[in-house]
Amino acid sequence: MATLLSTSPAPHIRVKDTVPKIMRDVLIALIPAVIFAVYAFGWNALWLCVIGALSAELIEYGIMRFLRKKKDFRPDGSAAVTGLLLAMNVSASFSWYLLIIGVLVAIGIAKHTYGGIGNNPFNPALIGRVFLVISFPVQMSVWAPLNHAASTLVTSATPLSILKQKGFEEAARQVSLLDMFIGNTQGCLGEVSALALIIGFIFLLWRKRVNPIIPIAYIGTVLLFSSLFFVINPNQFGSPIFHLLGGGLMIGALFMATDMVTSPATMKGAFIYGIGCGIITMLIRLFGALPEGVSFSILIMNACKPLIDKISRPKPFGYVAPEVKKNG
Repeated sequence: MATLLSTSPAPHIRVKDTVPKIMRDVLIALIPAVIFAVYAFGWNALWLCVIGALSAELIEYGIMRFLRKKKDFRPDGSAAVTGLLLAMNVSASFSWYLLIIGVLVAIGIAKHTYGGIGNNPFNPALIGRVFLVISFPVQMSVWAPLNHAASTLVTSATPLSILKQKGFEEAARQVSLLDMFIGNTQGCLGEVSALALIIGFIFLLWRKRVNPIIPIAYIGTVLLFSSLFFVINPNQFGSPIFHLLGGGLMIGALFMATDMVTSPATMKGAFIYGIGCGIITMLIRLFGALPEGVSFSILIMNACKPLIDKISRPKPFGYVAPEVKKNG
């Protein structure tokens, strides 16, 4: 029986990139952050990262081979990226079996409910993280001590939590901007070191795997928004650089908002998308009950992607609006 191929209209462009190659580059880009997490929090950080990536691949393999009956399925690495990103969004003290539950939600519900890679409207790793935050709030707010400096776990010790509870003066006294940039702070595995994340992002830029417009618009909006409110009340709202380096902004802007599937493809759309992420992040941080708003902001803008694509899609050459045709 002949096989029918469905093709789009010309022109056709042949490229050497494949999904496995792209996902491999993303995994490589995350290595600096993983290495620093192991240095900062110990070997349990590496264990969680391995568990996250490996369980995601196994869950996806089971879904594809046994539930969706895709006998020719071969792993492409996208599940590993999702699992690793989710692991990097939890504390080093987080239970491995709870992480697997989060991975199951990310892969089984957020990704394959919609048909798998390329079809999911929301970032699967962020869906998994939000599920864990809502379902296990205590475990998601307990932080492992840095370099095993203490024998007990502590709660509400991230820079943004200190800012929310005690003001910027106390937060700046306890945590310097240099510590936040290097990673000598409490937080999730992948969010503490802005330096490690930037190194990985530069690699992705070099490999042309990400759209730089999104993080530029996202981070620029956060800096502008926080600067305005810093002028109004410095102690209550915190400095722009503090917001830039604190929490999950860097990993969110550089590695999660830039997801190819759930972000707009056009330059105009990417700019609107990044600005929206920045505004929602700062509204939650400054006026919401939670100290952090990155995950929710990206998911909200994921939902807005179809509308953004519609209003930012360029007009085809020779296009004439219907009302013009009618009047003509």
